[in-house]
Amino acid sequence: MSTENGIYVFCAIEEKEKKPFGRVTLNGQESEVYTIHHEDIAMVVSKVNGEVLPDRHNLFAHQHMISEVMKQYSLIPMSFGNVFHSEQDVLYITKHLCKEFTDLFSHLNHKIEVGLKVIPKKEWIDAEMKKDPILNEWKGASKDISNPAAFYDRIQLGERAQLFILSLQEQVEKEIYLPLLELAAAGKQNDTIPGKVFLNAAFLIDKNIEAAFDQKVNDLYETWKDKADFKYTGPWPAYNFVNIRLRIEG
Repeated sequence: MSTENGIYVFCAIEEKEKKPFGRVTLNGQESEVYTIHHEDIAMVVSKVNGEVLPDRHNLFAHQHMISEVMKQYSLIPMSFGNVFHSEQDVLYITKHLCKEFTDLFSHLNHKIEVGLKVIPKKEWIDAEMKKDPILNEWKGASKDISNPAAFYDRIQLGERAQLFILSLQEQVEKEIYLPLLELAAAGKQNDTIPGKVFLNAAFLIDKNIEAAFDQKVNDLYETWKDKADFKYTGPWPAYNFVNIRLRIEG
Protein backbone atom coordinates (compact mmCIF):
# COMPACT_ATOMS: atom_id res chain seq x y z
CA MET A 1 0.00 0.00 0.00
CA SER A 2 2.93 2.36 -0.51
CA THR A 3 2.54 5.36 -2.84
CA GLU A 4 4.50 8.45 -3.87
CA ASN A 5 1.84 10.67 -2.31
CA GLY A 6 -0.58 9.13 0.10
CA ILE A 7 -2.53 9.09 3.34
CA TYR A 8 -0.95 7.49 6.41
CA VAL A 9 -3.36 5.85 8.90
CA PHE A 10 -2.53 5.83 12.63
CA CYS A 11 -5.67 4.54 14.31
CA ALA A 12 -9.46 4.59 14.47
CA ILE A 13 -11.55 6.41 17.08
CA GLU A 14 -15.23 6.97 17.82
CA GLU A 15 -15.89 10.59 16.82
CA LYS A 16 -18.52 12.33 14.66
CA GLU A 17 -16.83 15.73 14.34
CA LYS A 18 -13.63 16.68 12.53
CA LYS A 19 -10.74 16.56 14.99
CA PRO A 20 -7.20 17.96 14.63
CA PHE A 21 -4.31 16.24 16.43
CA GLY A 22 -1.48 18.66 15.78
CA ARG A 23 1.36 17.80 13.42
CA VAL A 24 3.61 14.83 12.78
CA THR A 25 6.88 14.28 10.91
CA LEU A 26 7.09 11.20 8.68
CA ASN A 27 9.88 10.69 6.15
CA GLY A 28 11.31 14.00 7.31
CA GLN A 29 8.20 15.90 6.20
CA GLU A 30 5.88 17.62 8.68
CA SER A 31 2.15 17.51 8.05
CA GLU A 32 -1.14 17.96 9.88
CA VAL A 33 -2.90 15.07 11.61
CA TYR A 34 -6.66 15.06 11.04
CA THR A 35 -9.66 12.73 10.80
CA ILE A 36 -11.61 11.08 7.99
CA HIS A 37 -15.16 10.08 8.98
CA HIS A 38 -17.84 7.53 8.28
CA GLU A 39 -20.80 7.75 10.65
CA ASP A 40 -19.37 7.52 14.21
CA ILE A 41 -15.99 6.11 13.13
CA ALA A 42 -13.03 8.35 12.37
CA MET A 43 -9.62 7.40 11.03
CA VAL A 44 -6.73 9.49 12.35
CA VAL A 45 -4.46 10.23 9.38
CA SER A 46 -1.83 12.51 7.87
CA LYS A 47 -0.54 13.13 4.37
CA VAL A 48 2.80 11.57 3.49
CA ASN A 49 5.23 11.39 0.60
CA GLY A 50 6.65 7.99 -0.27
CA GLU A 51 6.67 4.64 1.48
CA VAL A 52 6.99 4.96 5.27
CA LEU A 53 9.91 2.74 6.22
CA PRO A 54 10.43 1.51 9.81
CA ASP A 55 13.36 3.73 10.72
CA ARG A 56 13.77 5.08 14.24
CA HIS A 57 12.20 8.49 13.52
CA ASN A 58 9.14 7.11 11.72
CA LEU A 59 8.53 4.44 14.35
CA PHE A 60 8.75 7.03 17.11
CA ALA A 61 6.38 9.38 15.25
CA HIS A 62 3.83 6.58 14.79
CA GLN A 63 3.88 5.55 18.45
CA HIS A 64 3.97 9.13 19.74
CA MET A 65 0.90 10.13 17.73
CA ILE A 66 -1.07 7.10 18.92
CA SER A 67 -0.06 7.91 22.51
CA GLU A 68 -1.34 11.47 22.05
CA VAL A 69 -4.68 10.24 20.71
CA MET A 70 -4.92 7.80 23.64
CA LYS A 71 -4.98 10.73 26.05
CA GLN A 72 -8.44 11.64 24.74
CA TYR A 73 -9.94 8.49 23.20
CA SER A 74 -10.21 4.76 23.37
CA LEU A 75 -8.78 3.70 20.04
CA ILE A 76 -8.15 0.86 17.64
CA PRO A 77 -4.45 1.01 16.73
CA MET A 78 -3.26 0.33 13.21
CA SER A 79 0.02 -1.42 12.57
CA PHE A 80 2.94 0.67 11.40
CA GLY A 81 3.23 1.57 7.72
CA ASN A 82 -0.37 1.70 6.42
CA VAL A 83 -0.38 4.17 3.50
CA PHE A 84 -3.27 4.61 1.06
CA HIS A 85 -3.44 6.41 -2.28
CA SER A 86 -6.14 8.88 -1.28
CA GLU A 87 -8.67 10.00 1.31
CA GLN A 88 -11.31 8.21 -0.78
CA ASP A 89 -9.48 4.92 -0.27
CA VAL A 90 -9.34 5.49 3.50
CA LEU A 91 -13.06 6.30 3.50
CA TYR A 92 -13.78 3.13 1.51
CA ILE A 93 -11.87 1.01 4.06
CA THR A 94 -13.65 2.75 6.94
CA LYS A 95 -17.06 2.02 5.43
CA HIS A 96 -16.07 -1.58 4.67
CA LEU A 97 -14.88 -2.21 8.25
CA CYS A 98 -17.44 -0.05 10.05
CA LYS A 99 -19.27 -2.94 11.72
CA GLU A 100 -16.00 -4.59 12.73
CA PHE A 101 -14.75 -1.33 14.20
CA THR A 102 -18.02 -0.79 16.08
CA ASP A 103 -17.86 -4.29 17.58
CA LEU A 104 -14.24 -3.77 18.60
CA PHE A 105 -14.99 -0.46 20.28
CA SER A 106 -17.64 -2.17 22.40
CA HIS A 107 -14.87 -4.43 23.75
CA LEU A 108 -12.04 -1.87 23.92
CA ASN A 109 -13.87 1.15 25.29
CA HIS A 110 -12.19 2.48 28.43
CA LYS A 111 -9.54 -0.24 28.31
CA ILE A 112 -5.77 -0.24 27.97
CA GLU A 113 -3.09 -2.83 27.33
CA VAL A 114 -0.19 -3.51 29.68
CA GLY A 115 2.68 -5.92 29.25
CA LEU A 116 4.64 -8.09 31.64
CA LYS A 117 7.83 -10.05 31.02
CA VAL A 118 9.19 -12.37 33.69
CA ILE A 119 12.94 -12.91 33.35
CA PRO A 120 14.30 -15.67 35.63
CA LYS A 121 17.43 -15.11 37.68
CA LYS A 122 20.30 -17.52 37.10
CA GLU A 123 20.60 -18.11 40.84
CA TRP A 124 17.02 -19.37 41.03
CA ILE A 125 17.44 -21.70 38.05
CA ASP A 126 20.67 -23.06 39.52
CA ALA A 127 19.04 -23.63 42.89
CA GLU A 128 16.12 -25.47 41.29
CA MET A 129 18.49 -27.51 39.15
CA LYS A 130 20.30 -28.74 42.27
CA LYS A 131 17.06 -30.39 43.35
CA ASP A 132 17.34 -32.71 40.33
CA PRO A 133 20.23 -35.12 41.02
CA ILE A 134 20.82 -35.93 37.34
CA LEU A 135 20.86 -32.34 36.13
CA ASN A 136 22.95 -31.29 39.10
CA GLU A 137 25.52 -34.03 38.39
CA TRP A 138 25.85 -33.07 34.75
CA LYS A 139 26.05 -29.37 35.54
CA GLY A 140 29.09 -29.89 37.73
CA ALA A 141 30.76 -32.73 35.82
CA SER A 142 33.19 -32.70 32.94
CA LYS A 143 32.15 -35.37 30.44
CA ASP A 144 34.06 -36.76 27.49
CA ILE A 145 31.67 -35.97 24.64
CA SER A 146 33.68 -38.16 22.26
CA ASN A 147 32.52 -41.15 24.28
CA PRO A 148 29.38 -42.58 22.55
CA ALA A 149 27.77 -43.32 25.89
CA ALA A 150 28.28 -39.74 26.95
CA PHE A 151 26.77 -38.56 23.64
CA TYR A 152 23.53 -40.43 24.26
CA ASP A 153 23.54 -39.28 27.86
CA ARG A 154 23.62 -35.71 26.56
CA ILE A 155 20.56 -36.37 24.40
CA GLN A 156 18.69 -37.66 27.44
CA LEU A 157 19.98 -34.73 29.44
CA GLY A 158 18.68 -32.30 26.82
CA GLU A 159 15.22 -33.81 27.05
CA ARG A 160 15.33 -33.69 30.83
CA ALA A 161 16.53 -30.08 30.75
CA GLN A 162 13.67 -29.12 28.43
CA LEU A 163 11.15 -30.64 30.82
CA PHE A 164 12.88 -28.87 33.71
CA ILE A 165 12.58 -25.46 32.04
CA LEU A 166 8.99 -26.20 31.02
CA SER A 167 8.10 -27.01 34.62
CA LEU A 168 9.48 -23.64 35.77
CA GLN A 169 7.53 -21.83 33.05
CA GLU A 170 4.36 -23.63 34.12
CA GLN A 171 5.01 -22.48 37.68
CA VAL A 172 5.30 -18.88 36.45
CA GLU A 173 2.07 -19.24 34.48
CA LYS A 174 0.21 -20.68 37.49
CA GLU A 175 1.53 -18.25 40.10
CA ILE A 176 1.84 -15.02 38.05
CA TYR A 177 -0.08 -15.09 34.77
CA LEU A 178 -3.31 -16.72 35.96
CA PRO A 179 -3.79 -14.51 39.06
CA LEU A 180 -3.35 -11.42 36.86
CA LEU A 181 -5.70 -12.82 34.23
CA GLU A 182 -8.44 -12.96 36.87
CA LEU A 183 -8.31 -9.15 37.08
CA ALA A 184 -8.04 -8.51 33.34
CA ALA A 185 -10.68 -8.38 30.63
CA ALA A 186 -8.39 -10.53 28.47
CA GLY A 187 -4.86 -11.84 28.38
CA LYS A 188 -2.44 -13.18 25.80
CA GLN A 189 0.80 -15.09 26.18
CA ASN A 190 3.31 -14.26 23.45
CA ASP A 191 6.38 -16.23 22.45
CA THR A 192 9.10 -16.60 25.07
CA ILE A 193 12.81 -17.36 24.96
CA PRO A 194 13.34 -20.75 26.66
CA GLY A 195 15.49 -20.35 29.73
CA LYS A 196 15.68 -16.56 29.28
CA VAL A 197 12.12 -15.21 29.39
CA PHE A 198 9.53 -17.34 31.19
CA LEU A 199 6.52 -15.10 30.56
CA ASN A 200 5.81 -12.54 27.84
CA ALA A 201 2.21 -11.56 28.42
CA ALA A 202 -0.17 -8.80 27.45
CA PHE A 203 -3.28 -7.93 29.43
CA LEU A 204 -6.30 -5.90 28.44
CA ILE A 205 -7.55 -4.09 31.54
CA ASP A 206 -10.25 -1.59 32.35
CA LYS A 207 -8.90 1.81 33.31
CA ASN A 208 -10.97 1.66 36.50
CA ILE A 209 -8.91 -1.26 37.83
CA GLU A 210 -5.50 -0.04 36.59
CA ALA A 211 -4.36 0.85 40.12
CA ALA A 212 -5.51 -2.52 41.51
CA PHE A 213 -3.79 -4.35 38.67
CA ASP A 214 -0.57 -2.40 39.26
CA GLN A 215 -0.73 -3.31 42.95
CA LYS A 216 -1.22 -6.99 42.12
CA VAL A 217 1.88 -6.88 39.90
CA ASN A 218 3.81 -5.23 42.75
CA ASP A 219 2.61 -7.87 45.23
CA LEU A 220 3.65 -10.69 42.91
CA TYR A 221 7.04 -9.07 42.37
CA GLU A 222 7.63 -8.96 46.13
CA THR A 223 7.00 -12.71 46.23
CA TRP A 224 9.17 -13.42 43.18
CA LYS A 225 11.92 -10.80 43.40
CA ASP A 226 14.54 -13.33 44.53
CA LYS A 227 13.64 -15.63 41.64
CA ALA A 228 12.96 -13.33 38.69
CA ASP A 229 12.96 -9.79 37.37
CA PHE A 230 9.73 -8.21 36.14
CA LYS A 231 9.51 -5.86 33.16
CA TYR A 232 6.11 -4.18 33.42
CA THR A 233 5.17 -1.75 30.63
CA GLY A 234 2.24 0.36 29.47
CA PRO A 235 -0.29 1.67 29.06
CA TRP A 236 -0.33 0.75 25.38
CA PRO A 237 -2.97 0.65 22.67
CA ALA A 238 -4.54 -2.80 22.44
CA TYR A 239 -2.20 -4.13 19.72
CA ASN A 240 -2.31 -7.68 21.06
CA PHE A 241 -6.11 -7.76 21.06
CA VAL A 242 -6.81 -6.23 17.64
CA ASN A 243 -6.43 -8.03 14.32
CA ILE A 244 -7.42 -5.54 11.63
CA ARG A 245 -6.07 -5.93 8.11
CA LEU A 246 -6.26 -2.80 5.98
CA ARG A 247 -6.17 -3.63 2.30
CA ILE A 248 -7.92 -2.60 -0.88
CA GLU A 249 -8.08 -5.46 -3.35
CA GLY A 250 -7.03 -4.64 -6.88
